[in-house]
Amino acid sequence: MSTSASRMDGRAWASLLVLCGAVFLEGIDVAMLNVALPSIRADLGLSTGMLSGVISAYVLGYGGFMLLGGRAADLLGRRRVFLFWLAVFLVFSGLGGLATEGWMLLVARFVTGVASAFMAPAGLALVTAAFPAGPARTRALGVYAGTAAGGFSLGLVAGGLLTSLGWRWVFFAPVILSALLLAAAVPLVADPDAAGPRRGARGFDLPGAFAITGAMLLLAYGVVRLERPGDGAALTAAVFAGGLLLLAVFTVIERRSPSPLVRLGALRSAALVRTDASALLFIGAFAGFQFLMTLYLQELRGWTTWQTGLGMLVIGLDTVLAPTLTPRLVNRFGNPRVLLGGIVLAAVAYGLFLPVGLDWAYTAMFPIMALLGLAFALAYGPLTMAATDGVDEREHGLAGGLLYTAIQFGAALGLSAVTAVQVAALGGDESPEARLDALRAALAVPFAAAVAAALITAFGLRARPAKAAEPAQESVKTAA
Repeated sequence: MSTSASRMDGRAWASLLVLCGAVFLEGIDVAMLNVALPSIRADLGLSTGMLSGVISAYVLGYGGFMLLGGRAADLLGRRRVFLFWLAVFLVFSGLGGLATEGWMLLVARFVTGVASAFMAPAGLALVTAAFPAGPARTRALGVYAGTAAGGFSLGLVAGGLLTSLGWRWVFFAPVILSALLLAAAVPLVADPDAAGPRRGARGFDLPGAFAITGAMLLLAYGVVRLERPGDGAALTAAVFAGGLLLLAVFTVIERRSPSPLVRLGALRSAALVRTDASALLFIGAFAGFQFLMTLYLQELRGWTTWQTGLGMLVIGLDTVLAPTLTPRLVNRFGNPRVLLGGIVLAAVAYGLFLPVGLDWAYTAMFPIMALLGLAFALAYGPLTMAATDGVDEREHGLAGGLLYTAIQFGAALGLSAVTAVQVAALGGDESPEARLDALRAALAVPFAAAVAAALITAFGLRARPAKAAEPAQESVKTAA
């Protein structure tokens, strides 16, 4: 018995390494491409609109299909969904590296985003299924979240190095990594629920799938349009209105469907809503800050992409701290308190950057970036843990889809918000002083978002001891 349990435990941790590799692949893929954009434009002669479209296409694919991906993992099998879309990711990343026209990059990035939208919630659900609730799952999710966060941080450095060899390696390197992961995932990754009865046998909610995917695509496109306020406010408003209308249609469909894509009762969990709102604000703040720091270091300070990546590498210390320090703190102080501490530290770090100047030495920036790395280590893992806390095991794919939808929309919204504020503050003045003032104004966005996330998290911490919340959590577990 002990030998069998030990063997299962060993396979679970081996499976975790593969799943960590996949979530690392998603993070590093996005970060590397951001660094390579100038080289891609120079080689292919892309317009500014087409270049931003390369980023937007991924956001549309990821944000548009995330909820569908999460529910598909629950209904069709998490392992099956994970393996299939990992293979799709591999193929279209390779096609992106072979692109000779802008439209080819757009298609490749859109499908890669769709693949990530199916892989991410399936991967998270596989992790929670492999480890029982308790210290083992806390540690596993700490490792998983730390790897995901490390992908975004280390991707800047990797992107700088690969771009120096040629921008196409930014696409080919993920092909090699995903091929290795796919080869390892087939024998190692198992779905514990694969042999059991599946809700999907009752039918797939196609009308709901079309409605929610259309809504997410429109809302994601609306967020992307916020970066260019001069393109037409009326059309942007119409896009958002269309997305909200489809959300209303989706709600009506789900109420009447015998086999809903998203069980609306799961959304009655206040803890789940708070977690996703905090994730959206926290990741939005970080995405906006990372973008502004890249502009500051490269355009105002004249740093190269390689120097920028190395300068921001200290933020990647969360890769080490998240799987080692964070689980211990969670086991001792509880997930909500650790999460709140991480978000508060992030708000402090963003606040310390508000008076940034043109003559700041790196020695002044380093401790603030290190503080942000610590904040990310303390917050990202607990957010991942809280996403499935109190949710029925059969709906962990849906819970993961909701979390990653919040994360993706948060990243897109954070980038759009800081871009809009910076453009509005800059006006037509392109002097270094005016650009610095505009950047300072935009830095207020990550600070405000982190403060809002801290307030939401603190409210949840205050409400948690209330006994009245227990029946609601239980109904989330047991309702059909």
